[in-house]
Amino acid sequence: MNEVFLTAANQFRQKLPQLTQNQEAALLYRNSLKVLSSWAVDREIFLTESEKLRARFDSERGCSSAKAARLLKDGKAELFANTHPDPYCVPYMPGGSLFMRNPPLPIEICFPDGNIPADAPKIEFNPDMTVSKKETGKSAVGTVLVDFTKKNME
Repeated sequence: MNEVFLTAANQFRQKLPQLTQNQEAALLYRNSLKVLSSWAVDREIFLTESEKLRARFDSERGCSSAKAARLLKDGKAELFANTHPDPYCVPYMPGGSLFMRNPPLPIEICFPDGNIPADAPKIEFNPDMTVSKKETGKSAVGTVLVDFTKKNME
Protein backbone atom coordinates (compact mmCIF):
# COMPACT_ATOMS: atom_id res chain seq x y z
CA MET A 1 0.00 0.00 0.00
CA ASN A 2 1.26 3.44 -0.74
CA GLU A 3 1.71 6.25 1.76
CA VAL A 4 -1.31 8.25 0.57
CA PHE A 5 -3.69 5.33 1.15
CA LEU A 6 -2.21 4.61 4.59
CA THR A 7 -2.59 8.26 5.58
CA ALA A 8 -6.23 8.27 4.47
CA ALA A 9 -6.94 4.99 6.26
CA ASN A 10 -5.33 6.19 9.50
CA GLN A 11 -7.77 9.10 9.66
CA PHE A 12 -10.63 6.64 10.14
CA ARG A 13 -8.99 4.21 12.57
CA GLN A 14 -10.40 4.34 16.07
CA LYS A 15 -8.12 5.25 18.95
CA LEU A 16 -7.69 2.30 21.31
CA PRO A 17 -8.07 2.94 25.05
CA GLN A 18 -4.95 2.64 27.24
CA LEU A 19 -5.00 -0.82 28.86
CA THR A 20 -3.44 -2.11 32.07
CA GLN A 21 -1.25 -5.22 32.02
CA ASN A 22 -4.11 -7.32 33.40
CA GLN A 23 -6.40 -6.09 30.64
CA GLU A 24 -3.72 -6.74 28.02
CA ALA A 25 -3.27 -10.29 29.35
CA ALA A 26 -7.03 -10.87 29.22
CA LEU A 27 -7.15 -9.51 25.67
CA LEU A 28 -4.21 -11.72 24.66
CA TYR A 29 -5.97 -14.76 26.16
CA ARG A 30 -9.22 -13.93 24.37
CA ASN A 31 -7.45 -13.41 21.03
CA SER A 32 -5.54 -16.66 21.57
CA LEU A 33 -8.82 -18.51 22.02
CA LYS A 34 -10.17 -16.96 18.82
CA VAL A 35 -7.09 -18.07 16.88
CA LEU A 36 -7.37 -21.51 18.45
CA SER A 37 -10.99 -21.78 17.34
CA SER A 38 -9.88 -21.14 13.74
CA TRP A 39 -7.40 -24.01 13.89
CA ALA A 40 -9.34 -26.58 15.97
CA VAL A 41 -12.61 -27.33 14.18
CA ASP A 42 -13.59 -30.21 16.47
CA ARG A 43 -15.08 -29.06 19.80
CA GLU A 44 -13.29 -31.73 21.86
CA ILE A 45 -9.90 -30.74 20.43
CA PHE A 46 -10.69 -27.08 21.05
CA LEU A 47 -11.62 -27.75 24.69
CA THR A 48 -8.46 -29.78 25.30
CA GLU A 49 -6.20 -27.17 23.73
CA SER A 50 -7.98 -24.30 25.51
CA GLU A 51 -7.35 -26.01 28.86
CA LYS A 52 -3.64 -26.19 28.02
CA LEU A 53 -3.69 -22.53 27.00
CA ARG A 54 -5.42 -21.53 30.24
CA ALA A 55 -2.84 -23.48 32.25
CA ARG A 56 -0.05 -21.54 30.49
CA PHE A 57 -1.68 -18.24 31.46
CA ASP A 58 -2.42 -19.34 35.04
CA SER A 59 1.14 -20.56 35.62
CA GLU A 60 2.46 -17.00 35.22
CA ARG A 61 -0.25 -15.26 37.24
CA GLY A 62 1.09 -12.81 39.83
CA CYS A 63 4.54 -12.39 38.27
CA SER A 64 6.53 -9.15 38.43
CA SER A 65 5.70 -6.22 36.19
CA ALA A 66 8.88 -6.56 34.12
CA LYS A 67 8.32 -10.28 33.57
CA ALA A 68 4.67 -9.61 32.68
CA ALA A 69 5.73 -7.08 30.03
CA ARG A 70 8.17 -9.60 28.53
CA LEU A 71 5.56 -12.37 28.61
CA LEU A 72 3.00 -10.12 26.89
CA LYS A 73 5.53 -9.25 24.19
CA ASP A 74 6.41 -12.91 23.66
CA GLY A 75 2.74 -13.90 23.72
CA LYS A 76 1.82 -11.34 21.06
CA ALA A 77 4.67 -12.58 18.88
CA GLU A 78 3.50 -16.20 19.31
CA LEU A 79 -0.08 -15.18 18.57
CA PHE A 80 1.05 -13.44 15.37
CA ALA A 81 3.06 -16.50 14.34
CA ASN A 82 0.10 -18.85 14.89
CA THR A 83 -2.57 -16.66 13.27
CA HIS A 84 -4.75 -18.59 10.82
CA PRO A 85 -4.52 -17.41 7.18
CA ASP A 86 -8.32 -17.50 6.80
CA PRO A 87 -9.75 -17.05 10.31
CA TYR A 88 -13.28 -18.01 11.25
CA CYS A 89 -15.53 -15.00 11.55
CA VAL A 90 -19.00 -14.68 13.04
CA PRO A 91 -21.58 -14.31 10.23
CA TYR A 92 -22.63 -10.76 11.22
CA MET A 93 -19.03 -9.41 11.37
CA PRO A 94 -17.12 -8.02 8.35
CA GLY A 95 -16.40 -10.89 5.98
CA GLY A 96 -19.37 -12.92 7.24
CA SER A 97 -22.39 -13.93 5.21
CA LEU A 98 -24.81 -11.74 7.23
CA PHE A 99 -22.68 -8.58 7.38
CA MET A 100 -24.92 -5.53 6.78
CA ARG A 101 -27.65 -7.74 5.34
CA ASN A 102 -30.52 -5.91 7.05
CA PRO A 103 -29.17 -2.63 8.41
CA PRO A 104 -31.66 -0.44 10.25
CA LEU A 105 -33.13 2.38 8.23
CA PRO A 106 -32.04 5.92 9.11
CA ILE A 107 -34.57 7.73 11.30
CA GLU A 108 -34.96 10.42 8.60
CA ILE A 109 -36.28 7.82 6.17
CA CYS A 110 -38.72 6.35 8.70
CA PHE A 111 -40.16 9.81 9.41
CA PRO A 112 -39.66 11.89 6.23
CA ASP A 113 -41.85 14.74 7.47
CA GLY A 114 -39.45 15.39 10.36
CA ASN A 115 -41.98 14.63 13.12
CA ILE A 116 -39.91 12.09 15.04
CA PRO A 117 -41.83 10.68 18.03
CA ALA A 118 -40.29 11.12 21.47
CA ASP A 119 -40.31 7.36 22.06
CA ALA A 120 -38.42 6.58 18.82
CA PRO A 121 -35.20 4.64 19.55
CA LYS A 122 -32.07 6.77 19.46
CA ILE A 123 -29.56 3.91 19.32
CA GLU A 124 -26.55 4.16 17.02
CA PHE A 125 -25.30 0.91 15.48
CA ASN A 126 -21.85 -0.10 14.28
CA PRO A 127 -21.53 -1.68 10.82
CA ASP A 128 -21.46 -5.13 12.48
CA MET A 129 -24.90 -4.35 14.01
CA THR A 130 -23.63 -4.04 17.60
CA VAL A 131 -24.64 -1.06 19.71
CA SER A 132 -22.16 1.81 19.43
CA LYS A 133 -20.61 2.75 22.80
CA LYS A 134 -17.62 5.06 23.24
CA GLU A 135 -16.57 3.49 26.56
CA THR A 136 -15.97 0.10 24.90
CA GLY A 137 -13.69 1.59 22.25
CA LYS A 138 -16.04 0.30 19.55
CA SER A 139 -17.80 3.43 18.41
CA ALA A 140 -18.19 3.51 14.65
CA VAL A 141 -20.49 6.50 14.40
CA GLY A 142 -19.80 8.38 11.21
CA THR A 143 -17.19 7.01 8.84
CA VAL A 144 -15.39 3.80 9.81
CA LEU A 145 -12.71 1.71 8.12
CA VAL A 146 -13.85 -1.88 7.53
CA ASP A 147 -10.87 -4.05 6.63
CA PHE A 148 -12.21 -7.08 4.77
CA THR A 149 -8.75 -8.65 4.48
CA LYS A 150 -8.45 -8.84 8.27
CA LYS A 151 -12.22 -9.32 8.69
CA ASN A 152 -12.57 -6.54 11.29
CA MET A 153 -13.44 -2.89 11.86
CA GLU A 154 -10.75 -0.38 12.72
